[in-house]
Amino acid sequence: MSDATPALTATVPDSASGRRFDAVLAELFPDYSRSRLAAWIKSGDARLDGRQVRPRDPVRGGETVTVKVIEEVQTHSQPEDIPLEVLYEDEHVIVIDKPPGLVVHPGAGNPAGTLVNALLHRDPALDKLPRAGIVHRLDKDTSGVMVVARTLVAHTALVEQLSAREVHRQYLAVVVGAMVAGGTADAPIDRHPRDRIRMAVREDGREAVTHYRLRERFRAHTLVECRLETGRTHQIRVHMAHIKYPIVGDPMYGGPLKLPRGATAELVEALRGFRRQALHAQTLEFAHPVSGEAVRCSAPMPADMRALVKALQDDSRAAAEAGR
Repeated sequence: MSDATPALTATVPDSASGRRFDAVLAELFPDYSRSRLAAWIKSGDARLDGRQVRPRDPVRGGETVTVKVIEEVQTHSQPEDIPLEVLYEDEHVIVIDKPPGLVVHPGAGNPAGTLVNALLHRDPALDKLPRAGIVHRLDKDTSGVMVVARTLVAHTALVEQLSAREVHRQYLAVVVGAMVAGGTADAPIDRHPRDRIRMAVREDGREAVTHYRLRERFRAHTLVECRLETGRTHQIRVHMAHIKYPIVGDPMYGGPLKLPRGATAELVEALRGFRRQALHAQTLEFAHPVSGEAVRCSAPMPADMRALVKALQDDSRAAAEAGR
């Protein structure tokens, strides 16, 4: 271990006497996750009065704790020069507008060409962070705002904010059906009992809450604004389908194509040609992990969703004029 490795020191308070070393360490260094601190205890990089101890060993109070901040490679994907639309950036975080079609994490079917590869090209140091600093995800075909941590401290803080439901996440979706009022979908979600790539509303699932309100109603569709209270996989897609307003174009949870009577040719083409879920992460607001100041970023709807909404608007106007 190099002498240049960053080191942190603290004194165990007398009030901690008799408590476990790992629990006290987590309180002394809250900027780092418990799992990361546990790894440093195991490797001997977190020491008590210069000694390597076990996580469960008790402290007496008054000892000096030393932690060598070891940043090992966590992400082994290759950097790729993939353009990113950056909405906000400093030395602690990057906020991007993810385009539809971009996979977030490499996987069996997508070993390259992902957001992780793009981020590593922009900032090679992200390979020292879990998942290259990504703390939440968007589905491949969902567009919009995502925040990425650039340091361990920022990563820990953002994960804690997400867990505490302190991050404001607002989406726009075009759904099938003319909704008459907003509301709240409060229905637990977990893996589908038979199809493991799908999620489903299940009584034994994890709590999931989505608030939604009308932004614009059309003849047989609605533009809705959704706010996540929880962040389950496919949450908005599952909840909208559950309340019988599935998202337009959703290949997994959407219903059959629905056309209003006498739909314009442009609307028919727009709906038949929309091959992804019409879902966009519009706004993300969080407390900056270091300064604590509010960071709010918004991204406009991508071109394909704007075109879809315009076709719906034009169809509604045409129908209204025809009925006069």
